[in-house]
Amino acid sequence: MTLPSQAARPPTAPQTLGFLLLDNFTLISLASAIEPLRMANQLAGRELYRWYTLSHDGGPVRASDGLQVTPDAATAVPLSLDMVIVCGGVGPSRSVQREHVHWLQSQARQSRRLGSVCTGSWALARAGLLDGYETSIHWECLAAMQEAFPRVALTTRLFSIDRDRATASGGTAPLDMMLNLIGRDHGRELAAGISEMFIYDRVRNEQDQQRVPLKHVLGTTQPKLLEIVALMEANLEEPIGLDELGQYVDVSRRQLERLFQKYLNCSPSRYYLKLRLTRARQLLKQTPMSIIEVASACGFVSTPHFSKCYREYFGMPPRDERLGHSRSSQSVELTVLGPAARTETSQELVSSAVLALAQARGEPTYASVPL
Repeated sequence: MTLPSQAARPPTAPQTLGFLLLDNFTLISLASAIEPLRMANQLAGRELYRWYTLSHDGGPVRASDGLQVTPDAATAVPLSLDMVIVCGGVGPSRSVQREHVHWLQSQARQSRRLGSVCTGSWALARAGLLDGYETSIHWECLAAMQEAFPRVALTTRLFSIDRDRATASGGTAPLDMMLNLIGRDHGRELAAGISEMFIYDRVRNEQDQQRVPLKHVLGTTQPKLLEIVALMEANLEEPIGLDELGQYVDVSRRQLERLFQKYLNCSPSRYYLKLRLTRARQLLKQTPMSIIEVASACGFVSTPHFSKCYREYFGMPPRDERLGHSRSSQSVELTVLGPAARTETSQELVSSAVLALAQARGEPTYASVPL
């Protein structure tokens, strides 16, 4: 049986995304979310995605770095969107207005997929649209958001895709989320091609965690505990015994155990093991070091013991991690909602995706990934 040629395949309507900009949004998160869409169109040689930037009144919105972005439209313009992504940044509790909440609720009633980048999930939570959903937000807002919205299932993951919700923490994490969504929509080859174009060595998945600074979790109330953890982090290859750690900061082993149990909900030895295994995972994913070398670099005396601990903690052996096998690849794909009929108003508003795709026609990578 022969597969139909690319030209013979029926064209599919592009997915349309609306990016709602909140005051003081982070520009890097917005770019990290939109640029993969642009490159997906370029590599496919056709418009797979189109996007619009929005504000509640259509006026310019200032990013956290002081730059102003003039959006394509106001939220009142009746665009036919498949997905809405809220772009947050500094001070989300002040940036989210009543108009944002009402509009997001209206989008949910129209069964549109919803997402966020950086602190944009604050707006979705305030609209009551994240209750019971696994949600990612920048680590700076974790404690405040948990206090304000206890029904939201917050996680420290870089991004979370839960049914028809997709939320990413800040920085470049939206890039990883969008690459994963594009891979689900159009295949891994396209996502890998985008990653190569951006010189992005490894696409992170839903299992990757934000590194939340311990001092942010504990504040300045436990200087001895912070000092002990710093000693652990500095001595992963040759772990220090618990008695010796206690002597360094002038606390007994029993006091050490109580500190970790009270503030970190685990024993000091378990926390130390977590640090070493997390470091091992980074080395497996980001370096060509052999499994034996990784085990040694992270303080494990034997490879079998390392493999056993790694499997118990991450749910897979180091060899599978090195090969790139991931539990997240087995997760259920998001349901892709078909685009609604375009209204006359929405047709008049031209997405910048059209201009970007036209400019990309002269690039050597144009249409280089057949779909």
